[in-house]
Amino acid sequence: MTGAHSVEKIGGTSMAATATLFDNVLVAGRSGSELYNRIFVVSAYAGMTDLLLEHKKSGAPGVYARFALGNGDDGWRGALEDVRTAMHDRNADMFARVESLREADSFVDRRIDALRACLDDLHRLRSHGRFCLKEQLITVREMLAGLGEAHSAHSTALLLRDRGINAVLVDLTQCDQNDIDTLDARILKALEPIDLSTQMPIVTGYAGCEGGMIRRYARGYSEMTFSRLAVLSGAREAIIHKEFHLSSADPKLVGVDRAKKIGRTNYDVADQLANLGMEAIHPRAGRGLRQAEIPLRVRNTFDRKDEGTLICGDYVSSTPRVEIVTGIRTIHALQFFEQDMVGEKGYDAAILDVLTRHRVWIVSKSSNANTITHYLSASSEAVARVIADLEERYPGATISTQTVAMVSVIGSDISEPGLVPRALNALADAGIVMIAMQHQIRNVDVQFIVGCDDYARSITALHAALVERSSGAHQAAA
Repeated sequence: MTGAHSVEKIGGTSMAATATLFDNVLVAGRSGSELYNRIFVVSAYAGMTDLLLEHKKSGAPGVYARFALGNGDDGWRGALEDVRTAMHDRNADMFARVESLREADSFVDRRIDALRACLDDLHRLRSHGRFCLKEQLITVREMLAGLGEAHSAHSTALLLRDRGINAVLVDLTQCDQNDIDTLDARILKALEPIDLSTQMPIVTGYAGCEGGMIRRYARGYSEMTFSRLAVLSGAREAIIHKEFHLSSADPKLVGVDRAKKIGRTNYDVADQLANLGMEAIHPRAGRGLRQAEIPLRVRNTFDRKDEGTLICGDYVSSTPRVEIVTGIRTIHALQFFEQDMVGEKGYDAAILDVLTRHRVWIVSKSSNANTITHYLSASSEAVARVIADLEERYPGATISTQTVAMVSVIGSDISEPGLVPRALNALADAGIVMIAMQHQIRNVDVQFIVGCDDYARSITALHAALVERSSGAHQAAA
């Protein structure tokens, strides 16, 4: 690979806007050789993975969730037919050529029929009480996830070929149990026969590989495929196409006219956003790009002319500034108090062990002489199990939890003098009581803990004080 190419990932919402995607990303006015030297990694169409697994936000059961219940109910079959219908409907909306529509539907039917036959076999096996299918359920989840990306990649490649573009489907979803490669090996093998100067690879975001993509990366798996493709092929740039700009705050909270495109930032900021659950890039995916010194660009699919936000490893703002105000509306503050902790070691490691065993995401933590507080993104049930384990291990400790909101001001360099006092004054002027605060020495973020009901007002107040007014002051100085 020469490094003359880009590797580009398209999110599910952007995939669903097919006409815009072709006009603004896949073709975007290019012709001839301009169309090539680009590799595209595609997500499933918006909502499809929710139907296959479970709804990402509401938790409403999809095919996997229904199959995993294992209570004799065969509702998963109806759910799988709902997926077939949804994929056929999507194809009908996209394809003008009857022959292409027939080919797209046939591809879907072959995949779904094969998957249904597999699930039927497992369902019959499970009906015998001696068999436990816990390990196989993980494989079922992987297979179902891959179906969504196989559908979108196949349809996209077919649509491109209908337009005279030499698109090649690179289907990483299928693998043989007797030949399970690592993710890197699968990618390298798939790229080997492709000539990037004359072919446009359309790659499935899911890859069947050793260890399982969902098991290792949850639903951030397509970003790992994207990242490894960029690193292994030596891309000049990695690009993510989303339905929004990477902005200084959520436009729905602060107003479309007030939110500003960030424009430039670094991987430190991307890591902070990932830690807060914002969909910039999966932290492990970002790490690979950073180590390979590949810049990442986040572009808005619906804003063709805008170059988006460029994320580089060595970028630091020329003047200290807050680049984004964001946070988590509801997290659990787990407070562990033990009078005997003073001068003793081991408490921190023991708490971390319990949190790790229960797979609880630690957003942040703080401590003093006898108290350790972890801010956790997890279900109430998971936190309750954590508390029960800690109380059993430390009967003399006082362990409590409360739901709070975390609001962070983030930037590649936020060492601006007086920033924290201005932030505190902005919260106070808005009538918001701050519960806690953390400011790291690295000067990348400051975290404010407030009541859940104060989340939106805190974002608005801090954005007005630290982004909008600061931008005005810098422009006046210029």
